[in-house]
Amino acid sequence: MNASTSANFTRRTLLVGALMLAMSLGAPGTSKAETPSSSERAFSETIRNMKINIKISGKTLTATLADNPTAWDFVSLLPLKVSMNDLFGREKYGDLPRAISERAPRTHAYQVGDIAYWSPDHQVAIYYRQDGQSIPSPGVIPIAKIDGSAEAFNMPGSVKMTVQLARYFRQHDRHGGFLKIDREAGSRSK
Repeated sequence: MNASTSANFTRRTLLVGALMLAMSLGAPGTSKAETPSSSERAFSETIRNMKINIKISGKTLTATLADNPTAWDFVSLLPLKVSMNDLFGREKYGDLPRAISERAPRTHAYQVGDIAYWSPDHQVAIYYRQDGQSIPSPGVIPIAKIDGSAEAFNMPGSVKMTVQLARYFRQHDRHGGFLKIDREAGSRSK
């Protein structure tokens, strides 16, 4: 499976899951008190476990996507190459090719390793050092969290970064088990 086909597969998976969720929430005879269906739980679990790879200065970092519409829309931009500039010696930021969804909660705080969307300028930010300052209004929207250290970003000046879906991610099968999907080879295994 080539990169374009893989990206289309992921987009379709996200869109189908979102459509199923929307249809089940709006179906006649349903109420908010009902428990989520197995397909809703599987879609949410797929998103919660989705990983991205970030390549910077010869290092590859892995991050876990947030479970929100902004993160899902960010995935639609992948693979993505961004020139990242430094801000305040605490974060690297770069321009996205287009605006992405703002339909997720904002925050004025951050932790080292957070990846967030700054909507006024359509930028992605990666925080590598805590300086105790808060994020100005309107705040940022979480996209992902780096699974390990963000130290690779702690360097002076600009740096080039590539972001893509991780080669493997886990998805529920229809029986509640996990499938491991090899996106490049298109194979599945339990």
